Amino acid sequence: MADIALTPSAAARVAAIAAKQGKPAILRLAVEGGGCSGFQYRFGLADAVEPQDVTVQTDGVTLVVDDVSIDLVRGAAVDFVSDLGGAAFKVTNPNATAGCGCGSSFSV
Repeated sequence: MADIALTPSAAARVAAIAAKQGKPAILRLAVEGGGCSGFQYRFGLADAVEPQDVTVQTDGVTLVVDDVSIDLVRGAAVDFVSDLGGAAFKVTNPNATAGCGCGSSFSV
């Protein structure tokens, strides 16, 4: 099983955002304490990949996760979804035992 996956939809969105901002197409996913369920996801464009990062590439876009966060998201998939509620990056995390209505926090 791969450590983490980036869907083609998410890769396309990251590439578009990075091109608009003139940055490399590198999406960093981190897990922080907080949110309504104990942990929350944090996304941001990264300028570089650190040596300890876990990386995966999809369609020329790199997803990076730090060595601490990867234990909480191993086996997850990062997708970009657009529906009536809006558009956002979504993490499907097999390690999460509970989540919240907003979809941005979880517990293990």
